[in-house]
Amino acid sequence: MDVGGNGGGSIVNSKQRAMLPNKSRGEFVRNQRKDSEGFSESPDLEFEYADTDKWSTELSELYSYTEGPEFLLNRKCFEEEFRIHVSDKKWTELDVAQHRAHAMRLLDGLEVITREKRLKVARAILYMAQGTFAECSSEAQVQHWMRYNIFLLLDVGTFTALVELLNMEVDNSAACSSAVRKPAISLADSTDLRVLLNIMYLMVETIQQEDPADSPEWRATRETFKTELGSPLYNNEPISVMLFGMVTKFCSGHAPHFPMKKVLLLLWKSILFTLGGFEQLQTIKVRKREQLRLPPLPEDSIRVIRSMRAASPPASASDLIEQQQKRARREHKSLTKQDNLDAFNEKDPYKSDDPREDEDDNDDNDNSMEVEPFPMERDEVMPPPIPHPPSERVNFPKGLPWAPKVREKDIEHFLESSRSKFIGYTLGNDTDTVVGLPRPIHESIRTLKQGEEDVEMCSTELLYQGILPSLPQYMIALLKILLAAAPTSKAKTDSINILADVLPEEMPTTVLQSMKLGVDVNRHKEIIVKAISAILLLLLKHFKLNHIYQFEYMAQHLVFANCIPLILKFFNQNIMSYITAKNSISVLDFPYCVVHELPELTAESLEAGDINQFCWRNLFSCINLLRILNKLTKWKHSRTMMLVVFKSAPILKRALKVKQAMMQLYVLKLLKVQTKYLGRQWRKSNMKTMSAIYQKVRHRLNDDWAYGNADLDARPWDFQAEECALRANIERFNSRRYDNNQSNPDFLPVDNCLQSVLGQRVDLPEDFQMNYDLWLEREVFSKPISWEDLLQ
Repeated sequence: MDVGGNGGGSIVNSKQRAMLPNKSRGEFVRNQRKDSEGFSESPDLEFEYADTDKWSTELSELYSYTEGPEFLLNRKCFEEEFRIHVSDKKWTELDVAQHRAHAMRLLDGLEVITREKRLKVARAILYMAQGTFAECSSEAQVQHWMRYNIFLLLDVGTFTALVELLNMEVDNSAACSSAVRKPAISLADSTDLRVLLNIMYLMVETIQQEDPADSPEWRATRETFKTELGSPLYNNEPISVMLFGMVTKFCSGHAPHFPMKKVLLLLWKSILFTLGGFEQLQTIKVRKREQLRLPPLPEDSIRVIRSMRAASPPASASDLIEQQQKRARREHKSLTKQDNLDAFNEKDPYKSDDPREDEDDNDDNDNSMEVEPFPMERDEVMPPPIPHPPSERVNFPKGLPWAPKVREKDIEHFLESSRSKFIGYTLGNDTDTVVGLPRPIHESIRTLKQGEEDVEMCSTELLYQGILPSLPQYMIALLKILLAAAPTSKAKTDSINILADVLPEEMPTTVLQSMKLGVDVNRHKEIIVKAISAILLLLLKHFKLNHIYQFEYMAQHLVFANCIPLILKFFNQNIMSYITAKNSISVLDFPYCVVHELPELTAESLEAGDINQFCWRNLFSCINLLRILNKLTKWKHSRTMMLVVFKSAPILKRALKVKQAMMQLYVLKLLKVQTKYLGRQWRKSNMKTMSAIYQKVRHRLNDDWAYGNADLDARPWDFQAEECALRANIERFNSRRYDNNQSNPDFLPVDNCLQSVLGQRVDLPEDFQMNYDLWLEREVFSKPISWEDLLQ
């Protein structure tokens, strides 16, 4: 996998540039010109990171635009069933008892043998889950009836019946073999699966949405459903395990017709609902620290990140001189000492005298983290401006956003170096003697010495037990799909086809249809990246909080499956173009498209896209992937060296041009861990990036990231040993906790080593010892032994 790139060059080729709309092409050319000069025009992005996007957006992303005609088909199937059993009244005019009775009738219809009849009933149920939109006049009304109908469907037992039907469709060998033989798979090959997955996704996504106006019955139903969804009640395994199985079956090539986007979205929302999002993670972390009598967290990381602002780091002295040179050149003044004095004495009286304000004003034209001087200016010398008296303005330094942290290994190193320096001897791994150390070190040592708790049987533990036997295959499958959906990936004959649930039966014949399908395909891939990035991040965070070796097991298999170069390859593109992509047609989004008359689509309207400053899902995906990369490489020197070997620094530096604080933070974290390996020249020429790291990233005890000092833990010959030792610890943990066959001798491995077998102590029964002479005469002495044959 080639992810090294060529430094700061763009990977957008002429063909991709030609596919951009006119406006985007103009912005692309301007950005390329600015990037070549070390400038960036990217604005501050008003983005708030959350578990998901708005509910309406999450609903609309379930459907591809190619599925649009099926909304009316679902309505037709419902109305046919409705007219047979109910009078001419509308659904919204019936009472609760009539609603429940009809829902029960539809549920009974799912048990019929005929596939066509069963599909019609499933479509009628899907129309209910979609809010019986034909009787609604606004999107809010559709969402209201969606919530009512879905809680009704859950109450009558629809979800359990859907899981059974989904299992039956997954095991349908006839459909799988038919799809394998087809040269081209389209939307029609996954109709039954798509209808079932649509209903299940709408139920999970809607029920997890909390509303203060919900009745106590609905709140109790939500908690019960949440518990059941994370428990092995459906087919003796959590629903997420079954969906993981669909992912691996799809990637193996045995079921190419599976609608993978819908499977991944349902998998993501099931994990999010049962395990909890980032706010719940913080709550669980606080509760567990209280149970272990640990001190409270120094800060809420979510709130700290949300309060951070995206800003370029302070300018260095050389950059200030360059800015003065540019200002002098613009004003066409001679570079003499007197002229400079006049220039500074005749400044606007309402303008700040602090040179940093000049830099802030200049940020409108220079938003990049690095400013390269013009070639002709490198040897010029500009006399510095005369400093003003300090009494005119007093600047108070701002505090750093993060409280420092400490590791046990850091404490050991600090104690050993202090004892060796001041006392003249060392105590090995002794961390008890803390005489002379500051109070925070005492508290840290006391924290590290708390005992380890037993893992409770929570939803996270149940999920880990369910996916443990096939976790490596699940990780490989997710990364395969992520690679196929990445915008930097090229179509290959051996790559998997992730477009089975977006391509129509008949390919487009007009330019407008082709443009619409192109938008749909790009949107489809973006949603897949969004779902996979969220799944991986949620699992890593929950496993780490549940038990560290669960996290390490998943992380190590992600590394073995080349997750690190894959993420770097994803970012080796024009990341601003990806974040500001407009691959959506708002008038075709659900539920807007079912309650409004659709305007006539034109090529111009498709090119214009929406009016949003950026694409929420793409920025969300980028942040998730950066967070995953941070989790994989943190405190792992062998993996940090992978970042260096794959030349990630220029790729990550280009990502800093996105002016969003949270994304910049995780990019700077990845740069911080590798700065000491990048050489003195890199650090010298990237002082703005170094300053940004100092300002925004947490500091640690004895952290010498800004220097080139050799790290004792980063010796290259220890890299393989580090991973092997970790793997051995993980295998012992999994074997001790989850291997149920250890007590059965039939399942123990066979020892084929002669010396090992003869060296084992065997306890013989008492009756055998009493009759040992008889056994020896009968079994050994009285039987002839051909030693030559035995030796051969």
